[in-house]
Amino acid sequence: MKEPYDFKAIEDHYKQSWIDDELWKAPEIPDPELKRYLVTMFPYPSGDLHMGHVEIFSIQDAIARFERMRGYDVLNPIGWDAFGLPAENAAIRRGVDPKKWTYENIDMHRASMERLGLSFDWTRVFYTCDPRFYKWNQWLFLHFFERGLAYRKQAAAWWCPNDKTVLANEQVIAGRCERCGAEVVKRYPTQWFFKITDYADRLVDDLELNKGWTERLKMIQRNWIGRSYGAEVDFSIEGRDEPVTVFTTRPDTLWGATFFVLAPEHPLAEELVAGSPVAEKLAEFKDEVARLSEIDRTSTERPKKGLFLERYATNPVNDERIPIWVADYVLMDYGTGAIMAVPAHDQRDFEFARSNGLEIRVVIQPPHASLDADGMTEAYPHDGVMVNSNGFDGTPATESVAKVTEWLETNHRGRAAKNYRLRDWLISRQRYWGTPIPIVHCDSCGEVAVPYGELPIELPEDVDFNPTGEASPLATAEDWVNTTCPKCGATAHRETDTMDTFVDSSWYFLRYLDPHNDEAPFDPDKVNAWMAMDQYSGGITHAVMHLIYARFFQKVLMDMGMVEDPEPFPRLLNQGMVTMGGKVMSKTRGNIVEPLEAFDRYGADALRLYLLFSGPPEQDFDWPPEGVEAIGRVTWPWLQRVWRLSEDVRTLDHDGAPEGVLEAELRKALHRTIKVVTRDYEAFSFNTAIARMQELVNEAFRYRGAGGSNKAVMTELVEALMKMLAPMAPYLTEEQWHRFGHEGSIHLSSWPTFDEDLAAQNEVTMIVQVNGKVRETIGVPVSITEDEMRERALSSEKIRGYLNGKEPTKVIIKPPKLVSLVVE
Repeated sequence: MKEPYDFKAIEDHYKQSWIDDELWKAPEIPDPELKRYLVTMFPYPSGDLHMGHVEIFSIQDAIARFERMRGYDVLNPIGWDAFGLPAENAAIRRGVDPKKWTYENIDMHRASMERLGLSFDWTRVFYTCDPRFYKWNQWLFLHFFERGLAYRKQAAAWWCPNDKTVLANEQVIAGRCERCGAEVVKRYPTQWFFKITDYADRLVDDLELNKGWTERLKMIQRNWIGRSYGAEVDFSIEGRDEPVTVFTTRPDTLWGATFFVLAPEHPLAEELVAGSPVAEKLAEFKDEVARLSEIDRTSTERPKKGLFLERYATNPVNDERIPIWVADYVLMDYGTGAIMAVPAHDQRDFEFARSNGLEIRVVIQPPHASLDADGMTEAYPHDGVMVNSNGFDGTPATESVAKVTEWLETNHRGRAAKNYRLRDWLISRQRYWGTPIPIVHCDSCGEVAVPYGELPIELPEDVDFNPTGEASPLATAEDWVNTTCPKCGATAHRETDTMDTFVDSSWYFLRYLDPHNDEAPFDPDKVNAWMAMDQYSGGITHAVMHLIYARFFQKVLMDMGMVEDPEPFPRLLNQGMVTMGGKVMSKTRGNIVEPLEAFDRYGADALRLYLLFSGPPEQDFDWPPEGVEAIGRVTWPWLQRVWRLSEDVRTLDHDGAPEGVLEAELRKALHRTIKVVTRDYEAFSFNTAIARMQELVNEAFRYRGAGGSNKAVMTELVEALMKMLAPMAPYLTEEQWHRFGHEGSIHLSSWPTFDEDLAAQNEVTMIVQVNGKVRETIGVPVSITEDEMRERALSSEKIRGYLNGKEPTKVIIKPPKLVSLVVE
């Protein structure tokens, strides 16, 4: 008897049994030839999941289920990135415990994940706010401290006046707090740092090991690390014994250095004007500059401001006396915080020189031209031939840097050098909801590490969460703060800063591999059996924070002998964002779409399929104005159609006609579909895989409409269809698998195979996309030309409707299977 598609009853029947039966549990040690370690960047538990979460989890789950059906040992874990400011701010606003707020949100997340049918290994779950996890943050900190990789110093830091905490450079975007959007200012507190700069070269060089990264992502990291080659040059200062060193990538322009510039924050600036009338002017100028963002200070769009210190330096290549200035466009945290200004060949120096009447001297002439300093309207920063440079006149660009650097070294006035934009990682946070830093401050012994045996140092509960801006809320827990020195036993106090939550996410993927270990962060044997990760998935927004920090941790752990792989995730999928009205979904914008309504109206399978069908994973997807009703137009009707087909075949009460031409053609269509859908899964082309399965279902209905009734052929088709659809629509396929009389889960069955002869094609299905979305499928000859493909696509009545009278601005053709039209 045929039964209706009751998705709610099906979900209720399977979602808990899959978990209770530990269907997705991975082995402790996998078969080395058949392992797949797949991780999605773990979520922060702030309210329920939103559609961006649902999209990436649906993508990752489809990959995991596909690989599991292909016979691999799959580890697909989940946990929660549970420390951070949102929980603490919620505690302040609502008067609730951040722990309680966090765990309530985790429960909400998990309920939605379970309803989605995500095949996580639930036996490995952890939360970073659990002392059983953050104990190992502290353990790792102590090892970094012992190795000289964790240190404390007074340094300029970005301060968010809204969140009342310092931020790492990577957390400041266009002069604003990356989290809350408030304008940031510079402060000079004493902070804890990780010495990531010691690993700068390895972080750049090892990018080439990540074969599964896009070139765009690699370039983002190279630019952020900012390795450059040049020379360090020593400038003497009148009235001072010690020289000041500058870094330059163009030592061949030294003869054009007509003034010297310090960052306003440079300690030397105050030293040079101490006791002079300029000191007060410098203090005022520093206050003015402190209100500017780094973007503003280095912008080419705004006038450069400065102050002459009435002191002089000596140019080491020609012994000329040149004035020393401070200027807002020179940054303390790049190079040495001091520059030689070469206005003829650097645009910012040029603009500053013109504004302040400083000399401009041409020392590089372009090929086939002659520059005159008085007539220049902009700097010439390019290569050329050296002029006005003593014995180096006529030296071409191909030789100039090397020859001048050699001269500097020979004359003990400089040396070849590398410089980096990357700065050490500031990990101190003046907030409560994070990992306590395991250091005790003693008047006699200084900074003393907490003994390993006393870990974890747990967060106290009797704390005033309201931040003052002067100290961490932990400072209010006096009984917790006051302690004794582990070295001398004298009265001492605990460090009250907590760790940046990026510390948690820098190694959590290793804890998944041994989550219940009470003796160590993880067992290296287990980690090395599963690592390196086979697939990592997450947003491109993490390119310069999480991904760099995690790579740094991996290299430190490798040096500690705890891991073998220099790179943790050589294959990375950066999925696009789910937006609304072109804007990223966020709670602050109030444009979050949670999955509950979609679950209730159409079910998890329809929602998963809708997001997977929306376009390639890497492409952004704008949530439709009609909301979840779009699911009712797109994937919900098709799932019902699949259900009807399955029920129709299941309830056939006879074997039907013997195999003939119709059956042979249908079987060929099935084997062609298995072949191309397998390739689509391998390429993460889930939208085209769905389109091909839709066409197969159409073929099956056409066969039935033509009077076809061979039960063996139709059963073969439906069972193979269920297997191909299972990674994307796990509930419906599981139910139909059992209705067809099979024991065990379809998700542990083997992936369908195809007969190469049957899959051989005289005709293929050409997919037509409009702005990345599948809008039409057309049967075409294998030998079709590109012009014919274009003509067939543009002449389709359905495609003309989507173009709405517009001409495509771009047409991408991949014979014989894809035409992609871009319309603005």
